[in-house]
Order: sequence, then C-alpha cells, then structure tokens
Amino acid sequence: MDLERDLEFLYEIGSLRFVQRAWRQFHNPNFQNFPEHSFRIVWIAMVIARRENVGDINKIVKMALLHDLPESRTGDADYLNRLYTEQNETKAINDIFNNTSLKELTELWQEYRKMECIEAKIVKDADNLDVDFELQEQFYMGNKIRDSWAPLRKNVAEKKLFTKTAKEIWDKIYNSNPHDWHLHAPNRYTEGDWQPDPIIKPAE
Repeated sequence: MDLERDLEFLYEIGSLRFVQRAWRQFHNPNFQNFPEHSFRIVWIAMVIARRENVGDINKIVKMALLHDLPESRTGDADYLNRLYTEQNETKAINDIFNNTSLKELTELWQEYRKMECIEAKIVKDADNLDVDFELQEQFYMGNKIRDSWAPLRKNVAEKKLFTKTAKEIWDKIYNSNPHDWHLHAPNRYTEGDWQPDPIIKPAE
C-alpha cells in the first residue's frame, strides 16, 4: 500500500463530479452527473434490500458506490454509444485501485459484474430504477424524453428487474409526483402559518 497512491485515488474520486453521463447528449444539459447518479442508487438499493428483507446492507452500499467506478477512466456509454465503443472496465478498476489501501474492492466489483448474488441484483435494480426516477423528474421540468423512451423502459421493467420490490417501485414511479416529498412534508401550509382558515359552520 502506497499513501501517495491513496491520495491519487481520492483526487480521482473528487474528479468524478466532472464526469457527465452520456445521455446528456439527448437534448438536455441538466441530467445527473456521475456522483449524483451513484448517490441515489445507494439509497434505492438500501430501500429494496430492506423491503425484500435480504442482503448485506454494508455490501450493498459498497457495491453501489463501486458499480460505475471504472467510468472514471472509460467514460460513460449510453445505449447508443455501446454499439460503437468498447470499454475495458476490468483494466480500469484494477488500475484505479492498484497499490491503494482499498485494492480488495476490485474483487467486490467483479462480484457485482457477475450478477449472481442478491446484493449485485439489488444494486442493478437500483441502477435501472434511478433512470426512471430521473425521467419522471425531467418530465416535470418539461423534457418529454420520458414518453419517447416509454417502450424501452417498459422492456427494462419486464425483463431486466430482479426483485419484486423493484418492479413495484417501477409501477409507481410514472404515476408519482417528484414534488410530493416537500408538498406532503411538515411545512408552512400543512402545519404552519399558511394553513387555510377552518370553515366556520353556522350555528344551528
């Protein structure tokens, strides 16, 4: 283990905030960047694991943080790019962790890629669902790509999701309002000084 390599690794992690996801090419500059995508995947995966009552949460969190890490060096490739490019993700993950204090995580990434254990399947479900969450958010911001991609996403829901919970979440996303979290939260309207005046019934 080399402390200098650990510092280089941590700077590389910091640089991920500048790595954009490839589908930003599809007429919108405001899609999530790499860390934003990975951050929500962690939380989606934990929700799925808890609701399914399966898996090692610590392992799931690590896998979720690792799942796209090779893209620090390979870049992202969307469903169009992948017909024309090859990404040597195994070399990238090995080189990223080479001689660092965390080099054993390459084995966990390889386990994720095999997609055999329940933790890997949960993280992949979360990875897929985050796309649907963002498509719904983009729809509320006026981007209609959600409708264009409806057949593609339905295919993912029917053929690519592993867990019952992921399928249930997918069914609800496209009828959900991304603003409900703050509209339904304790706020000035629901509990504070903006509450509507109570209707005063006339005396009988």
